[in-house]
Amino acid sequence: MAEQDKPDNSEANSEAIADGSTMDRIKTGAFERNVALTRMGVGAGAKIAGHTVRNFFRRGESKEEANRNFYRAQAKELADELGRLKGSVMKAGQMLSLYGQYFLPEEAVEVLATLQDNTPAVSWSFVEPQLIDALGETTIAKLDIHRKPIAAASLGQAHLATIKATGEQVVVKIQYPGVANAIDTDIRTLSRLISATRLAPKALDLTDVFNELRDMLVRECDYVQEREFTEIFYDRLVDDKRFIVPKVYPEFCAQRVLTTRYEPGYSVSSKEVQALSQKRRNALAQGFAELFVTEFFDWNLVQTDPHFGNYRVRIDPDAENDQIVTLDFGATRPFDKSFVDSYGRIVRGSLQADRREVAQGVLEIGLMDSNTPQSFLEGFGDLTELIVEPFRKPFDPMVSERLYTPGGAYRFGDTDLPARVGQTAALKMMSKHFKIPPQEIIFLHRRIGGVLVTLKTLRAELRLHELLKPYLDLS
Repeated sequence: MAEQDKPDNSEANSEAIADGSTMDRIKTGAFERNVALTRMGVGAGAKIAGHTVRNFFRRGESKEEANRNFYRAQAKELADELGRLKGSVMKAGQMLSLYGQYFLPEEAVEVLATLQDNTPAVSWSFVEPQLIDALGETTIAKLDIHRKPIAAASLGQAHLATIKATGEQVVVKIQYPGVANAIDTDIRTLSRLISATRLAPKALDLTDVFNELRDMLVRECDYVQEREFTEIFYDRLVDDKRFIVPKVYPEFCAQRVLTTRYEPGYSVSSKEVQALSQKRRNALAQGFAELFVTEFFDWNLVQTDPHFGNYRVRIDPDAENDQIVTLDFGATRPFDKSFVDSYGRIVRGSLQADRREVAQGVLEIGLMDSNTPQSFLEGFGDLTELIVEPFRKPFDPMVSERLYTPGGAYRFGDTDLPARVGQTAALKMMSKHFKIPPQEIIFLHRRIGGVLVTLKTLRAELRLHELLKPYLDLS
């Protein structure tokens, strides 16, 4: 099995450590982390001054191109420093890329989004004390742990291990020492750094955004809660043969350590999965889509991180029952039933071209208010009607005929929907009336986008309208 196709039970991809690179430690003290970021802020100020002077003599397209290059360079320097620091400040940078699409330059968002794909592992000598402190040497002695991790991420890394008494293979996910205690300092420093680099508009108050980032980081550092969510998903999917959720081993779990069964599988983008027949890829894609719809509308509990490393494919050699392995439930979020109902109203209104229904749902979830101009609401309706394209009835006249199979299934492999959504959003949604969406919207859309990318990667051909009918009272 290729290195990138080795599964993991951690929050990140194994590609990042395929070259074997490791760090001796990460900077966990408030002082040393502040020094590193403050140094960068001072340097950013000097670069801003120089850029401003040079831009004074530029005109038109030359000035715009210079601005784009400047934002990209500033964001790259920020991302590189966050990647070296790892921990909560790096995770906050990843999350900021989700919010940033609403207020950061496009070039900065693209760079920050790469953070999750570029993180070396930390040496065993650095994480071992955390493991001993959490479980005790007597308990650890029951495990034969590989010192080289199979995956590394911003908040921790995962090590393959064997339970000596039973021979079971497990994955031990260890949080980096000091990460949880550094959250408050990291958020304050990152906030100042975004201001110093001039990546965000000067007049924009990002206090609420950074408060939300802090709350999310606290949750993702709580491995007890992640264990509970893993067990919930395990119980709810254990009888559905399409899915595999790793079993939790409570004896080897603690606040900063989580141990689950090792569940091998292939990446959705691997050549092995891509070589499967259309029928088998469609079955997998249907499973991905149904799981999300069930999580949101039935359970009101959604695993919001769509990273490919969190979903693997177990290929059945008999070609009867390929399975989806679901990993890492640290980003799981509960949704209020009222939010689910209001969001469902937006989707139903978009599918039925009922702008009044869309507007009511938008108001209920707080994305806009009663003072929002009708023209802006209409623009938002144009956008949502486009987003629901794959969920329309077969041969809907609003969808290009080339995107349907002769049987009326939507061709995800041929769609350019993401590009069209981006263009429409840029055209319709640039307005002082548009608010930075609440975190429920941000992370729900993160997962929806991940599902659509997965279906496109599988080149699926599906009829998804039927999937929504029971929940939205559609004809």
